[in-house]
Amino acid sequence: MTTDQREQRRPPSPRAPRRPEPVPAPPPQDEPSLPRAVLAVLLVWTMALALVVGRGARRGGVWTARHWPAVRNAAGRAVVAMARATASGARAFARWCAAHWPGARERTVRAVITILYVSWRTTVVLARWTARNWPLVRHQLAVAARATARTMRLVAVGVARWLSAHHRLLGRAGRRLSMVVVTAVVVALAVVLTTVVTVRAGVAAIAFSARFSTHVRLPPLARRSVIYAADGSVITVLHAVEDREPVPLSHISPTLVHAVVDTEDAHYWHHGGIDAGAVLRALRADVTAGRIRQGGSTIAQQLVKTTLLAPRHDFRRKLDEMVLAERVVHQLGKRAVLERYLNTVYFGEGAYGVETAAETYFGVSAAKVDTAQAALLAGLIQHPDGYDPIRAPAAARQRRQSVLASMAQHHHLGHAAAAAAASEPLPSRLHRPPQTRDYFSDAVVQSLLADHRLGATRQDRYRRVFGGGLRIRTTLDPTLQRQAQQAVAAGIPAGHHLSAALAAVDPATGAVRAVVGGPDFGVSEFDTALAGAGRQPGSAFKVFTLIAALEHGSSPARVIDGSSPCTIPNPGGTPNPWKPANFEGEAFGPITLADATAHSVNCAYARLALQVGLARVAETAHRMGITAPLQVVPSMTLGTNTVTPLQMASAYATLAADGVHHRPHLVSQVNGPDGKLMFSDDDAPERVLSQQVARAATQMLLGVVDHGTGTAAAVPGRQVAGKTGTTEDYQDAWFVGYTPELATAVWMGDPSGEVPMRDVQGINVIGGSFPARLWSAFMGQALANVAPSAFPQPDPALMPPASSATPAPGSTTPVTTWCSSSCAHPGKRGPK
Repeated sequence: MTTDQREQRRPPSPRAPRRPEPVPAPPPQDEPSLPRAVLAVLLVWTMALALVVGRGARRGGVWTARHWPAVRNAAGRAVVAMARATASGARAFARWCAAHWPGARERTVRAVITILYVSWRTTVVLARWTARNWPLVRHQLAVAARATARTMRLVAVGVARWLSAHHRLLGRAGRRLSMVVVTAVVVALAVVLTTVVTVRAGVAAIAFSARFSTHVRLPPLARRSVIYAADGSVITVLHAVEDREPVPLSHISPTLVHAVVDTEDAHYWHHGGIDAGAVLRALRADVTAGRIRQGGSTIAQQLVKTTLLAPRHDFRRKLDEMVLAERVVHQLGKRAVLERYLNTVYFGEGAYGVETAAETYFGVSAAKVDTAQAALLAGLIQHPDGYDPIRAPAAARQRRQSVLASMAQHHHLGHAAAAAAASEPLPSRLHRPPQTRDYFSDAVVQSLLADHRLGATRQDRYRRVFGGGLRIRTTLDPTLQRQAQQAVAAGIPAGHHLSAALAAVDPATGAVRAVVGGPDFGVSEFDTALAGAGRQPGSAFKVFTLIAALEHGSSPARVIDGSSPCTIPNPGGTPNPWKPANFEGEAFGPITLADATAHSVNCAYARLALQVGLARVAETAHRMGITAPLQVVPSMTLGTNTVTPLQMASAYATLAADGVHHRPHLVSQVNGPDGKLMFSDDDAPERVLSQQVARAATQMLLGVVDHGTGTAAAVPGRQVAGKTGTTEDYQDAWFVGYTPELATAVWMGDPSGEVPMRDVQGINVIGGSFPARLWSAFMGQALANVAPSAFPQPDPALMPPASSATPAPGSTTPVTTWCSSSCAHPGKRGPK
């Protein structure tokens, strides 16, 4: 005996007198209540109805007793006629059902389902309303019960008095009259109950109909986007959760269509979205089990279940599924529903839709699958993991045999062809499309996510990029990219945990042809070439001071004080004064601008920057392609601001393009899933330097590779212009250079930026060592099949006049005119 049972059987304690039951309090004034006038009208109407029925019953009883033989004969004839009419109607209905059985069966099942659903919904609504208004309901029930009791008591007393006063009148007709009264009461109750149920069912049916009367809108299918290289080859495929490539039904093999329909919904072309036979079988199994065991789902129901309904397993969702399935078929048509289903269903191994599944398992399109392949794909729908041909080959082979047998049963395949297909081997490996991530594709994705042409918010752009079916054509040259990766991997000194980055830009268009952000994307996804704040470029930044000087009247023959150390005023800055020195303390005296560039003389360029103007140097850098913010301080000419290799390559490409700047870009065009152009690169070339200034700077940068600090970057048979860069304590080393065809920047350093590159294979790493060799190795391969070309010579007569240069106050350095002899006859070489 449980505790609850003992508590129920325990007699009440005499010390605890029983408390009286609390009397239900009337509802508060602010709660809704039924008007008293309505109750009074209903009560009067009920009494009047009882009086009329009573009088009618009395008169009917008297008349029936008086004409009983005729009534009996008429009733007999009516019963016989009704029986004959019922038999005729039954026979006609049976003949009609036999002639229209499939349609009648469907409508009958739908009617039964609708009645069940309406009854259930009515009960739920009534129960919820009662729960919310229980105090009011309880009060009104009590009032109605008391009123009914009083009315019945009065009616009973009245009936008794009337019977005692008229008992003789009843006589022999009393028994017959009683039967008539009882019959009338039963009929009246039946009419009342039928009316109530009909009204309630009508209300619920209206609500139910309104719920599903609107047009059913299937959500758009997510489809994968593809990134292509410049030559049209696929770089990678982008998708979020579902990897899908929708195709029209006409591009799907008819054999595959037959296999899926025969397996999943054999009567698909003969019902309206619901297979009544399958529903009845599933309902019998579900009722027997007391839960949803069998779905009995048609193709339309499966489509509705996966796209419109929440993942529940109850009878309510099953009813919703049936109603929506019929509406979808009615609205879209059978072929459209089947096409959507084939592009939606999951086939395992991350493949959604028949096109992606055919590619994943067989490496072919859905239009080219054969019979054995079609049977395997159709069998995967029921249980993708359980029938996986790679992980469960025995189960997959048995399932394929079952599908082939079903196709033969429905006359879509001959028995000999089915046997031949059953003997075909299963796929032994997957054929996934390229979904690898690398520095270039990652940079492309980031650029698209920042492009407002793809959406107002980042979330909208993410959905478009990873599920909008975009066709993204990039500027990447696969050959150059492979060569860049090989050059970086081979050019990094082994055993020192160093990293390197490379960016190559086409000077004629600004197209980024190759990007390597590090030695291994799998080890470190941080892209040094494109992302982040960048690294200090060291003396590679001197080119912007050189351009500013040339634009304001200097020439290669201009003599500058290159003695070291030097004292540079830095008002308001730290330190003040700034005291830089030449590399390894080399003592240069007066030196031409050409030689100071070739040998990267720090003190000469520090003094030149002050004479030209620091603001002009920063403005020149921004004009040529540096997008990073720059601190306008004296040390910036020696590269103390941070930039990325792509920015440096883009700026030097401006010199290779004779002073015309093309914005660097990774994406050339983006097409939508329908193939229509969404947008293309809107590059607007801009002349930012005069031809003569660009050509003069190029001639001096040729000297860096010919006899200066960058001799290791030379490419046999080609003119190479460039500049080395090394930061303080050997933490960063650069070589940035260009030919008429390609501009490339190479950075090398420790990934943390805190470890100096000292004693690396016996040397301290500078821009003219490992970075220059890496640059040369890449450019030699990249341009191997390109005919060499020469840089055009500047015209000294068209250079800016020397009088436009303004020396700094107190400077003793003379402003000289243009000369070409000093460029041809270099002076003393420097170490970097």
